[in-house]
Amino acid sequence: MAGTASTVRSWLLLEDPGPWGRDALRDARLPERVGLELQRRCRAAGVRPLLIRRASSNASAPDGLACFAIRSGPEPPWIERTRLAKVADILDLDLPALGRGVRPGFEPVDGPLFLVCTHGRRDVCCAERGRPLAQALATALPDQTWESSHVGGDRFAGNLVAFPHGLYLGRVRAGEAAEVARAYAEGRVSLQHLRGRSCYPMPVQAAEHALRTSQDFDRVDDVGLERTEGRRGVSTSTFRTPMGRFSVSVAIEESAPSFLTCHSPVAEPAPAYRTIAIVRRPDLDVGAP
Repeated sequence: MAGTASTVRSWLLLEDPGPWGRDALRDARLPERVGLELQRRCRAAGVRPLLIRRASSNASAPDGLACFAIRSGPEPPWIERTRLAKVADILDLDLPALGRGVRPGFEPVDGPLFLVCTHGRRDVCCAERGRPLAQALATALPDQTWESSHVGGDRFAGNLVAFPHGLYLGRVRAGEAAEVARAYAEGRVSLQHLRGRSCYPMPVQAAEHALRTSQDFDRVDDVGLERTEGRRGVSTSTFRTPMGRFSVSVAIEESAPSFLTCHSPVAEPAPAYRTIAIVRRPDLDVGAP
């Protein structure tokens, strides 16, 4: 699963109870043209829009529709929220500013936020594996858990995205939900489920995963990207860690053909990343001249 998170830095989440068609914004029962216009504006601004709905009837439900603006990095991540009187109010937001990482000035959210993809009309895997995961997580954390439209990587369902860092976690079973979420709330990452952090390109995600697993770096802040470069099918990323700096090189290849979604009619190859080297850089270690 390493290196399979969608590359996204700015997010806009809009509450909509559904149902959602295959293309959530276009096929949802939003007011005429709001979904299409929001989709167009978000694409131009570099913002990922998602529809969300409550996963638990026990969650608090104030008046209006919940709306979250999120920046998942690479600078320090944040979440802000507001409530909209009507869906069309979302078109008043400054989406180009959000795409640049500018806070809209809503209410800051300190605690974590969890999305579970349950978009069954997009792919049946997300319904069959995502809904039990969402229900289990909502039992433990009702106010912090939302179902969401398609986040990417259906074959890795149940898919969980942990904010504010935008960590994609895949193949999370319902029985693991509370433990995985609480670990993140405590600042740790479930390495066995980690697909990648969305603010990084996929080869960097794969390199980070390789480094984390080789050194058992499971704290969210244990690994930070300093630079990355690619040449002739090899991506090399340098990370700062509590043990100094490491360079990780991965070869960008193709996997053997497989069914990439539950409804795929044919097997297809996908990008794959093979770790070539993990090198500690003593000349760059903390404290070195």
